[in-house]
Amino acid sequence: MGIYEELQARGLIAQVTDEEEIRDLINNGKAVFYIGFDPTADSLHVGHFMALCLMKRLQEAGNKPIALIGGGTAMVGDPSGRTDMRQMMTEETIQHNCECFKRQMSRFIDFSEGKAMMVNNADWLKDLNYIEVLREVGAHFSVNRMLTAECYKQRMERGLSFLEFNYMIMQSYDFYALFQKYGCNLQFGGDDQWSNMLGGTELIRRKLGKNACAMTITLLLNSEGNKMGKTQKGAVWLDPEKTSPFEFYQYWRNVADADVLKCIRMLTFLPLEEIDKMDSWEGAQLNQAKEILAFELTKMVHGEEEAQKAMDAAKALFSQGAAADMPCAELTEADLADGKIDILTMLVTSGLVSSKSDARRAVTQGGVTVDGEKIGDIHAEFTAEDLSGEGIVLKKGKKNFRKVVMK
Repeated sequence: MGIYEELQARGLIAQVTDEEEIRDLINNGKAVFYIGFDPTADSLHVGHFMALCLMKRLQEAGNKPIALIGGGTAMVGDPSGRTDMRQMMTEETIQHNCECFKRQMSRFIDFSEGKAMMVNNADWLKDLNYIEVLREVGAHFSVNRMLTAECYKQRMERGLSFLEFNYMIMQSYDFYALFQKYGCNLQFGGDDQWSNMLGGTELIRRKLGKNACAMTITLLLNSEGNKMGKTQKGAVWLDPEKTSPFEFYQYWRNVADADVLKCIRMLTFLPLEEIDKMDSWEGAQLNQAKEILAFELTKMVHGEEEAQKAMDAAKALFSQGAAADMPCAELTEADLADGKIDILTMLVTSGLVSSKSDARRAVTQGGVTVDGEKIGDIHAEFTAEDLSGEGIVLKKGKKNFRKVVMK
């Protein structure tokens, strides 16, 4: 089985423009491919996992990845899948985020000895002048056709700025520039990027001839992967300072039963033969599958030692009601009133809920426990002595835990 066939078997490929040519490129290690990343934060999140794993798979098969950081396009904003306009970022912030990205990507991608590249599209977009863009790029795009793209249709209902309207042209020019500068012959992206990606393929062929080697492929779940990165409390980051290894492990440990085998197939590097045997798993075996998923992905991001610690902590939590490595909320005397703190305030202060109304709802619905004991009284209080020493384990629902201690 070639790498292309493996990507198909793992459910990763949704659409392609030139299947036989793409199959030949990546199966024979001849692809120089890029995937774009918007530097809108100083850490990647689990929504980027699909792309990072794909780059790793293809590099191991002899292909060369280019991680394209959208330093230029980030100054404009991508309307895809959005209902509002992104805030514009300073060059300093973008550069800082790019440096953070490269450190995290290095866990997946080997950047040594020309095996991979990270480039910033600001390097060529900033030097373009308006007349040049209109004559050399804009002439190849039909406004009528652009407006049929799903990313624009969604934004047209709320208002699409001329600034954002140019995003497709800029992304298309990226592929053209990468083709010219680095011999990039293949682009990958989420299914929500399909129109933008086709624009790049067509631009190269119109400017350089129909026989120019420029191909497009999309990932089945990249847009769903971005949703994976969102929880009730925000993104699940790859930076351990933002999301601890334990929280990261727990996120994957608690995926839905219907999604666990799909995630194992798409995101882990376990052999397909081993995964196929799991297809018949059900009941308690699915919990085992979730542990496998959580361990493999935590190991990939944080290393095997942290993955083992997170797994041990999770098992201790369920068996003993406590775990040394779970997320911790430290309270001070200022958080107490007359030496006590009520359950609603503690839920908010610990970060398990965002408001007292959410806390009240969680308690009244029977979803809150302290050290394994259900708390049904919204007026329940805890003293500084209760929180001293090893503190207490505060739990909301099945997935969210905090060790609460006095500082």
